[in-house]
Amino acid sequence: MHNVDVGWFSRRKREVSLAREAKQVPDALRDHLSEFVATRRGVEAWVEQPTSFNKPSILLVAADGESTRRGLPSADYGYDFAAAHGVPCYDAGVVPYPRRMREYGLRAKKQGQR
Repeated sequence: MHNVDVGWFSRRKREVSLAREAKQVPDALRDHLSEFVATRRGVEAWVEQPTSFNKPSILLVAADGESTRRGLPSADYGYDFAAAHGVPCYDAGVVPYPRRMREYGLRAKKQGQR
């Protein structure tokens, strides 16, 4: 049987941990992500879990396919950021990135070649 902490103390411990992480996030990062969400339509988020080479990150993708990716102090911070901004959020290891992101990159590349 799995030992799962679901009581008040475990929730409070997680809240304190996330508050501490939020203080560690540089203002420039927080501002960049918030500005992207506020100035684009239909933004969705993909949280990328840490690997042995990369820290956790968040990928924000707008309805037109424009995107931005930034490293985070933890994956939980990414999920909380998305929830706080009312943005649908997916685990990048489970839900594939949207095709519109790749198409946006191809369009931008074609425009740059002209």
